[in-house]
Amino acid sequence: MDNLKTDDSKCWKTLSSEYLFRRPWLTARRDTVELPDGRVNDEFYVLEYPSWINVIAVTADGRYVMVEQYRHGLGQVGIELCAGVVEEGEAPLDAARRELEEETGYTGGEWELGCIISGNPSVTNNLTYCYIARGVEHTSQQHLDANEDIDVRLLTRDELLTLLSTDRMKQALMAAPLWRYFALGLDRR
Repeated sequence: MDNLKTDDSKCWKTLSSEYLFRRPWLTARRDTVELPDGRVNDEFYVLEYPSWINVIAVTADGRYVMVEQYRHGLGQVGIELCAGVVEEGEAPLDAARRELEEETGYTGGEWELGCIISGNPSVTNNLTYCYIARGVEHTSQQHLDANEDIDVRLLTRDELLTLLSTDRMKQALMAAPLWRYFALGLDRR
């Protein structure tokens, strides 16, 4: 038996779906689902979001390009990775490059996909594409959306590890890729 192989017979069958509301960045759906043993759950909620990206951006001199901004859900200001939404019809890598330039003014470098993760696969349907951009340079001013108030922070490796290890980075979709990045030694490339 392969311990890493999943059993697709555990998948639920969607019998019907009803949209409760639709907004550009969030849609709520109520599904009626049939479980593999035949039981029916007529009230399972799914939150639909567009795909997201985030970027571990590193300058040529090894500093990490981070953003400081207010997060209303927690009512806190935090230091985070550059992140954003993949627009309809846009490739995740293109979205990552666009968001990095818009939020920080940094561009260029060599890019690779670090990982693809889900914030909560039990009730959300989207994925987050986490990119690593090495050798980025400051080439322009920020181009922020109307509701964004972002300050760019350049952190050393030690400062970023302190931010992570003291639980000051609250966004799990950013902390997880960063921990993976350091655990796999990707910062040493």
